[in-house]
Amino acid sequence: MKILVLGAAGMVGRKLIEKLLETGTLRGETVDAIHAFDVVEPLFDDARVTVQAGNITDASTVDAMVDAKPHVIFHLAAIVSGEAEADFEKGYSINLGGTNNLFDAIVSREGYVPRVVYASSIAVFGAPFPDTVADDFHLTPLTSYGTQKAIGELLLADYTRKGHMDGVGIRLPTIVVRPGKPNAAASGFFSNIIREPLVGEAANLPVDDDVMHWMASPRSAVHFCVHAAEVDGEKVGPRRNLSMPGLAITTGEMVDALRNYAGDEVANRVTRKPDATIKAIVDNWPRRFDASRAESLGFKAEAKFDDLIAAHVEDELGGKIG
Repeated sequence: MKILVLGAAGMVGRKLIEKLLETGTLRGETVDAIHAFDVVEPLFDDARVTVQAGNITDASTVDAMVDAKPHVIFHLAAIVSGEAEADFEKGYSINLGGTNNLFDAIVSREGYVPRVVYASSIAVFGAPFPDTVADDFHLTPLTSYGTQKAIGELLLADYTRKGHMDGVGIRLPTIVVRPGKPNAAASGFFSNIIREPLVGEAANLPVDDDVMHWMASPRSAVHFCVHAAEVDGEKVGPRRNLSMPGLAITTGEMVDALRNYAGDEVANRVTRKPDATIKAIVDNWPRRFDASRAESLGFKAEAKFDDLIAAHVEDELGGKIG
């Protein structure tokens, strides 16, 4: 089994590769080789992993990687929502142009039909929303990032319909708690207000306490990717893009859960300073999903926010709170 991971240095990509190396199998076959690609060289110390730094906007670079005909391709490479909104040209060059380069490289190889797992986003949907967004709610994104991901979803479905690939698109909830440092994602504060206080640092909540959002843990994100690689395409059917399960919770409830888990001293490190730009973006995001179609296909996520905090403390902090 040969696997290509685009976006391998990112949080989900790194954890996905670690999981594949740990289990050693995918789709019932032994994982023999993983090509890990990103704009910076991913760090893996395993003979099964080949690392490469490059730019997904360069068609020849992407074409050369596909030339090895990997059996499964995980397309996780993207610039995040806030950055894509701030830099229009860069967002389209990477998030759409990079996807086009990958799909074109696949199509150019006759008889080659890999399973392609495409990481999409709940940002493909736009307001006004019903209380619960159904899996087949119309795609009317109100950000450039959401638009770029929605176009990728349509391409994935059409290329699959034409027999060029066996694609499955997974609309990821906001992933909480993300390890590492704050990034440029508009949704980054959802992780910041949990991650930083747990290690003794302050973090700002830039929106109101009643803002509700759809979330899942990094553990769930890895499960989504692996299961999307293994799920029976016939059972998925022609609607190849799926909204993943998650947990709907308000920012105030998140802080309350942090207080219950770690105490007042930790929770009081969350400050509140409104950010109009972030608020405008988040106000155009859906809050709750009906993910029953994905769940019927075996996708699953946490049911309690306490579990997301506990997973972060266990996986990233060695079980200790700072």
